[in-house]
Amino acid sequence: MRNTLALILTASFASPALAASGPFFSLANTDFVVTLGFIVFIAVLFYFKVPSMIGGALDNRAEGIKAELDEARALHEEARSLLASYERKQREVQTQAEAIVAAAKEDSVLAAEQAKADLEKSIARRLAAAQDQIASAEASAVKEVRDQAVTAAVAAAKSVLAKQMTAAQANKLIDDAIADVGLKLH
Repeated sequence: MRNTLALILTASFASPALAASGPFFSLANTDFVVTLGFIVFIAVLFYFKVPSMIGGALDNRAEGIKAELDEARALHEEARSLLASYERKQREVQTQAEAIVAAAKEDSVLAAEQAKADLEKSIARRLAAAQDQIASAEASAVKEVRDQAVTAAVAAAKSVLAKQMTAAQANKLIDDAIADVGLKLH
């Protein structure tokens, strides 16, 4: 088929040479020589199978391009799957980060509540300690006032007794106290 097509093309290119004047099949006719050279050139090309080599090279090139396109499609699909995988991982990491932040917020709220409760307990302890100190100071002040009252009462009683008591009464009290001590010691 290729050979027939080449022959038809050669004859159609040689048709202008038939319009030349004079004998056509003469080596003096340049149109004949050019036509003859062209036919020989085409014959040499067919002899060495150049059209099939060119067709084979084009077929090989087409197969190479097809293989590259297939490889590009495969790489494109792989890239899409990797992108989807990374996007999925990013969403997972984002979800984990949000969970961590939420947990941290909850922990901080719990820690704040615990600190508040601890502070209230500490304030209650200090208040109780202050109240104990106030009660102790009151008791100490009351004791001191009583002691001073007793001292004042004793002094007043001593003064009153000293004015009302006679020497005979004082001697009798001393003798009773000595007898009482003697009974307690034996």
